[in-house]
Amino acid sequence: MDELLVVTTGGTIDKVYFDDKSDFQVGAPQIGRILEELGVAFRFEVIPILRKDSLHITGEDRELVRDTIAARSARHVLVTHGTDSMVATAQVLQAIPDRTIVMTGALNPARFRGSDAEFNIGCAVGAVQTLAPGVYIAMNGRIWHPDAVRKNVDANRFEAC
Repeated sequence: MDELLVVTTGGTIDKVYFDDKSDFQVGAPQIGRILEELGVAFRFEVIPILRKDSLHITGEDRELVRDTIAARSARHVLVTHGTDSMVATAQVLQAIPDRTIVMTGALNPARFRGSDAEFNIGCAVGAVQTLAPGVYIAMNGRIWHPDAVRKNVDANRFEAC
């Protein structure tokens, strides 16, 4: 892999807690900072296209993600996305041929100690370099096909469906 295209859509991975509002809001993408701090040995480009909780991502938003990736020449793509509707977006991205696309996110914001964000990003980076073209989800230390996974909201993890 010469270069990794990173497309960000928001989600918990990028959430910030605002004390004055006692509220979480989606902030700036964290993945560029994380990849730089980890000292990765490849070039990457981060394209932030949305800053939404995935519960608010629409069909039009999914088409924007698909069109953004399809318009680029990168063969290796990592998408950060909220976990609640990640599977739906992954299924839309399956229409893009000849790309290895791995989606990941976090169950706790990347800015928080003990977040799963760095681990999930690391799994996704390894997956995007080694898997055959297709669309995959990297969460909870596993790589999933979007048609065979769901988020178990009660257990707060991804599992086979």
